[in-house]
Amino acid sequence: MLTLQLRADVGMLLLLVGALLTLLGLPPAVVAVYAAGRRARELEAARAAWADDRRRFLQRLDHELKNPLTALRAGLANLASLSVGPERDTAQASVEAQLTRLNRLVGNLRKLVELEQRPLERVPADVGELLTEVVDLAIEPPDRQISLTLLQAPWPLPPASGDRDLIFLACYNLVDNARKFTRPGDAIEVRAFEDGRWIAIEVADTGPGVPEEDRSHVFEELYRGDNARAVEGSGLGLALVRAVAWHDGGRVSVRSREGQGTAFTLRLPQTRPT
Repeated sequence: MLTLQLRADVGMLLLLVGALLTLLGLPPAVVAVYAAGRRARELEAARAAWADDRRRFLQRLDHELKNPLTALRAGLANLASLSVGPERDTAQASVEAQLTRLNRLVGNLRKLVELEQRPLERVPADVGELLTEVVDLAIEPPDRQISLTLLQAPWPLPPASGDRDLIFLACYNLVDNARKFTRPGDAIEVRAFEDGRWIAIEVADTGPGVPEEDRSHVFEELYRGDNARAVEGSGLGLALVRAVAWHDGGRVSVRSREGQGTAFTLRLPQTRPT
């Protein structure tokens, strides 16, 4: 009887120990299951966001292509029915303008694709020299009466780390964007300064500003707010700026006040001394 009792007690003890070990092992298992579930939900949310972005991009691309193609069809029909003269010249100029628009759009789309495939190249870039070239290239004709000024820190800036050609493209696109949205009598300032470990390049203008509801979308491919629909362009200039910033390990942001102006700031990492 004593032996049976001992065996029963030992069996119960082993059962309790097993239950205890199971309980002790349960929290990590629960945490692992929860973490796996959270990762799955995050992945699904990322896929849904990507699909939504892709759908919006394709809708915008369809719109951007449809307008010039419709204009081209109409222009070609007019050309076929017109004899040589001023009206035919006007119709031909319209067709050529739409072809230029399509060519610009396709070219910028190609640049975006190339940026995704381009190997990362970080070399010291002289920001002061680069911005001088940008301003010289983008200087306004006198008839528009818009001042374009380059302001830099009173001492030489450290070189930025990145692909010089891409940085030039991003800076020029920011200046070109400011030009499109300024009016006679407005001013554009290109500024460069140190900001911690960054070189900050800022393009500020006294134009009409960006509506608050559009500010979070201005860097999206082919996005056009209500106040930008009548402005000529491919709708990819700021998307290229964002792509260049990401490629070179930097970032870009926008500040704006309606009726007062807008400032875009491109931050690039400084070249670290060896």
